[in-house]
Formats: sequence, C-alpha cells, structure tokens
Amino acid sequence: MLLDPTVSAVELTRAICDIPSVSGDENALADAIEAVVAPLPHLEVIRHGNTVVARTNLGRAQRVVIAGHTDTVPINDNVPTRFVDIDGVAHLWGRGTVDMKGGVAVQLKLAVELVDPAVDITWMWYDNEEVAASLNGLRLLSIDRPDLFAADFAILGEPSDGQVEGGCNGTLRAIVRTHGVRAHSARAWIGENAIHAAAPILRRLAEYRAKEVHVEGLAYRESMSAVRISGGVAGNVIPDLCEVEVNYRFAPNKDAAAAETHLRGVLEGFDVEITDAADGARPGLDAPIAQQFVAAVGAVPRPKYGWTDVARFSALGIPAVNYGPGDPHLAHHDEERVPLAQIEAVEQGLRAWLTAQ
Repeated sequence: MLLDPTVSAVELTRAICDIPSVSGDENALADAIEAVVAPLPHLEVIRHGNTVVARTNLGRAQRVVIAGHTDTVPINDNVPTRFVDIDGVAHLWGRGTVDMKGGVAVQLKLAVELVDPAVDITWMWYDNEEVAASLNGLRLLSIDRPDLFAADFAILGEPSDGQVEGGCNGTLRAIVRTHGVRAHSARAWIGENAIHAAAPILRRLAEYRAKEVHVEGLAYRESMSAVRISGGVAGNVIPDLCEVEVNYRFAPNKDAAAAETHLRGVLEGFDVEITDAADGARPGLDAPIAQQFVAAVGAVPRPKYGWTDVARFSALGIPAVNYGPGDPHLAHHDEERVPLAQIEAVEQGLRAWLTAQ
C-alpha cells in the first residue's frame, strides 16, 4: 500500500492505521514508510530489518532523534479506522490511533516537509515495541548501528495527550513461589496446600501503599501488583506449587538493582525469582534543549508512569521525553481513539520548534 504524505496528518494517520502491523508483521508498513522517504534528496535513509531511519546531514550544531514504533497489539475488530463524534469532539477510532500511529504519521509528514530544519534530525520508525525487549527494533538498531544514536535530545512519539511527559518509571517482574505437599483432597490434612500458603503474599501486596517519588520536579507514582497467579494439579489433588507473578513499577530515582532489593524486602521469606527488569529514565528536563522544546510547544511537563523507550536514550546519556497525540489510558483499548485536534496540535508544536530554534 502506498502512503501519500501530502494529505493532512489526520488523513495520514488513518492511512497508516489501516495498514495492519501487529508486532512481528510490520513489513508492509515499513515498506510503505521507506517508499515515502527513500526518494527524498534531503534525507539519508537506512533500513535495518523492519526499522526505517531517515536523517538530515546539514551540519547543524545540534541533532535530535525523533522516534516512533510502528507495531500495535492485536487487532480486535477495530480496523479499518473511522471518524466518530464523542461529546461533540471529532475523533479517529481504531487500533493504533493512540498507540502510536498518530505520532508516526506526524513524524512522517514532517520528515518529508522539513528540508531545512534548525537542527539536524534523525527520524526512526521501529518495529516490535509491544513484545519482548529482545525483539525491539530500537534495541537491535542501537546494537548494530550505535552511531545513529548520536544526538543531543530525543523525542518519542508515545501517546501523552499532546503534553510532554518526562522520563518514565522502571519495571520489574518476578515470580513468587510457595511450595507444599501433594495429597488426595479427600484427605487434605495429609498434604500441604501451596495455594493456601500464597495468601500472605497477596495480603502483603494488597496492603502495599504506592509511593509518590519526586524526581527533578516531577512526581512519579510507584505500584507493586500481583498480575497473574497459577497453581493446581487436578480437581481432587492438594497442590504442591503456587506461583504469583508480581509487577513492580518504580520511580527513576532508583535502578533495577535497587528495585529488586525493595521488592525482596516486601516479600521477605518467600521464594522470589526475578524474570524481567528495565531501568526507568530520569526526566532530563534540566537540559537547555529540553527546556527550549517544552517552552516552544507550550506544555507543562508531567511524569510518564509506563515504561517507554525513552529509557534507551536515557541510558545513552541522551535526555528524552514522550510527546504524542492520544490519551495513554486508551492505549490497547478496544475503543482506542484520538481527537483529531490533538494530532494537528502535536504536528504544529513539533513543526514550530524544529524550524524556529
């Protein structure tokens, strides 16, 4: 399918959303994006798997990376997209409108039109953000082409309600196990019930009070939650194993090692296995270029509670923020939808900043 970058950012969002690109199946959309940027003389284009990079080389004093992921969670009868009116506000409804093809469309349109920006720009459209980190296109690109990440500032088009969200929380996952002894359920007293033994784990998590941690002027709210529980052998057997999966979202004032220490303290006395961890990202809003950006788009910075790829840039020493259309609460929702005015506002904000520095 061909994309027409001369249409409005709203229409381009709709066209991009109507190219299904569930994680692992981004090839068609990557091809369509590459077809738009490859012929443009002001851009150097690099294809890395299903990640497309396009960058200016104008010799500007500063370089900005502007990135967006092209994949979505699975479709659930919410493609093709359609325009809807909700309480008098025009929206584009459908999978990917929020997370995050509105941002992708704005970036693609500006990549085509900004032939003489005030800073050099590296545009990145990458695959497999919604799945395992080992598959993430941005991660794989950073391993093979670290030179492409040389920059003074980065903007990720994740949905932020058209506001600027600085940094992000870190995330840690763990399996907490209880053990018992199998027995026939008719003689339950012969065994030891591992599911019953998990009750103190659930009680501790239910009683856990989320902390609000202030980092560089932004208040990040933490949480520790049971997200899955499994156990049981058969309907007439006392189970000898129960597993509770726990997800801890921690403020960017601590790293994954400190988060692990805290989680193990909360669940002291239990068998805990850490299965996944990713550091968060500090806001980075003290950098002059970040302050200029925030002022130019007229935003009041907020914290990002969910983990995003700004953390990859932060780990490289590059201040990074989230800035894109769409309410994060509607990401992955079956009623995913974005106000048309928000797409237009983000386009205008980025355009003004990139051309007027």
